[in-house]
Amino acid sequence: MDFDVVVAGAGPVGLMLACELRLAGVSVVVVERLTEVDTTIKAGSITLPTAEALYRRGLLPAAAEMQREVFARFMRPGAGGKFGKSGPKVLGHFAGIMLHNDMLDTSDPDFAGHGPAADVSLVPQSELERLLGDRASALGVEVRRGVELTGFDQDAEGITVHTGKGPIRAAWLAGCDGGRSTVRRLAGFQFPGTDPEITGHQALVEMEGAEDLGMGWNRTDTGVYVHGPIPGRILTVQFGGPPADRDAPITTGELQAALRRVSGVDVTITAVHTATRFTDNARQATTYRMGRVLLAGDAAHVHSPFGGQGLNLGIGDAMNLGWKLAAAIRGWAPVGLLDSYSAERHPIGAWVLDWTRAQIALMRPEPHAQAMRDIVTDLARTVTGTTYFAKKLSGVWQHYDLDGDHPLAGRTVPDLELTGVGKLADLLHGGQALLLDLTGGDAALGRHAEGYGDRIRVAATTCPDRPDLTGLLVRPDGIVAWASGDPDTSKTLDNALTRWFGAPSELSPA
Repeated sequence: MDFDVVVAGAGPVGLMLACELRLAGVSVVVVERLTEVDTTIKAGSITLPTAEALYRRGLLPAAAEMQREVFARFMRPGAGGKFGKSGPKVLGHFAGIMLHNDMLDTSDPDFAGHGPAADVSLVPQSELERLLGDRASALGVEVRRGVELTGFDQDAEGITVHTGKGPIRAAWLAGCDGGRSTVRRLAGFQFPGTDPEITGHQALVEMEGAEDLGMGWNRTDTGVYVHGPIPGRILTVQFGGPPADRDAPITTGELQAALRRVSGVDVTITAVHTATRFTDNARQATTYRMGRVLLAGDAAHVHSPFGGQGLNLGIGDAMNLGWKLAAAIRGWAPVGLLDSYSAERHPIGAWVLDWTRAQIALMRPEPHAQAMRDIVTDLARTVTGTTYFAKKLSGVWQHYDLDGDHPLAGRTVPDLELTGVGKLADLLHGGQALLLDLTGGDAALGRHAEGYGDRIRVAATTCPDRPDLTGLLVRPDGIVAWASGDPDTSKTLDNALTRWFGAPSELSPA
């Protein structure tokens, strides 16, 4: 084999997956048809699960610095937007219905225990891609830019990936190559869903006559437009169907006509810095794995960008898949571990598709949509409503249905303060699973991890803030696989170890 894994696509999802694989000790090459980082305007923020993933790998300080730079741009004279001296006054939006900070129930337990990750969100997609590119380089990931995947052949022993610059032999292929994925198409994944009904544009432009445009989200009789919060940023949505040619170059005239039609303002666009065209095509692969081919990110699911879920959904895929695929390669994966990737991530992807479809329904410029929008707006202006939407938008609701009756099982691990150690997240930088004996070693939980070698990191400490916890088993993706408040939990812990990390025997990498 040339490599254990070929990753198709060097966007944030492909790079995150490659980093996770390298942390786990497998060889990986990333092939990307673009020669440079894609600077096209796309997602402008990250959700809490993505921020936590960066935090657990030691990347949060760099992301926080990116946020400071973005915030500085927001605060420039003329930037507009709903910002105060200490940060955003709004939490986000649902179909352009703003959610305000002062209506949030911050005492809701789902918002607790996330540590400094809860303070980082304004990280644009292009900046995140640069951050992960630097991380991949530091880990020794080989990224081949200007190399396009053209086909592949898989057999019982591996897969041969064909590119414009020669074949690559590997054990696995991960398609992280976007919504119109070549990997997905050639592998034959089913991709059912709903057809597009809108034509959307997003761009950073220079324009004249913009003083008559409303700031923020604006719904009109002909569609929706957004102006700001950074100077020159525009977004338009027209409900007359999808574009005639999705791949045609975006012209100044096209953007200007769309903005004029939706806003009713005779704006003149004088320069375009970056622009993208989008629809509400919503589709999802029925499974994320076929043989030696796996999908992650937009290759596995596409939808409209409203609510900013796409980038973050893909990062969650990469975190879930990376350690499981590495386990299969290294030879210690228990039966069903790799298939649990699709089983765990597919329901969250399905929810995102419906979340974006609902927003399209509320934005339509017709009476029935307006009636429903008025009701949803009233709900969103209550504490209960704001908190509900904020929990969905932030991702704090996400969890997996795992065995075990402890409330933490299947959920993201809290950022506990550990005696003599510091933050729990600091113990996850190496990408290993973590077994915490929170009795300070009195329960001797570490003996259960004997024979697991570098699969599991063991730490004996205490957590004064959570005296109810005696032990935690945390998967490499930060999900609690087992938790207990009873020191005598040998059987349930052994079951969790075996389920997620196989038999306790020393195995060298395959």
